Amino acid sequence: MKKHPTKEKILEAIENQPKISKITVLSCLLAVNSKFHYIPKIAVEEIANYTGKTTNDVWGVASFYTNFRFTPPGKATLDVCWGPSCHLQGSQGLLKDVHKLLGIDHEGETSDGKITLRYSTCLGACSQGPVFAIDHKLYLSLIHISEPTRQAEISYAVLCLKKKRGGGGGGGGGGG
Repeated sequence: MKKHPTKEKILEAIENQPKISKITVLSCLLAVNSKFHYIPKIAVEEIANYTGKTTNDVWGVASFYTNFRFTPPGKATLDVCWGPSCHLQGSQGLLKDVHKLLGIDHEGETSDGKITLRYSTCLGACSQGPVFAIDHKLYLSLIHISEPTRQAEISYAVLCLKKKRGGGGGGGGGGG
């Protein structure tokens, strides 16, 4: 279980944000998100106190922006592009394979909390889609190869990811 940041660490993130002419709720949220990669519940209260706003004001801003999350992310992130180009090129098959491999049927964390699956509106490789990224490393056009080979490639990428992040697992596969 991940330990949540303390009030002191949150206040430190708020106070150490880049100096701008006016500290705002949004600038504080960005500073906290940058430091912890999510917005802890206690940070909403601290930001409200720091800016003189209500917690409802802070939640209103935080919940408006989809790039803020309110739970700790996994140790590694797998992004599957779901943008129009990748969708038309078959990202739903890619997503089906990833869901099966990770043992989840939605965006979020695996049961062990090690990997976060995110649906991305664009990963910037539209002509080579569908694509996915593991910790910002892009994997291209796997949908156009045979299903067993594609599943092996995705399995291999995720296996390497788990080993890198201390998730263990044996075997091999993929390559190429």
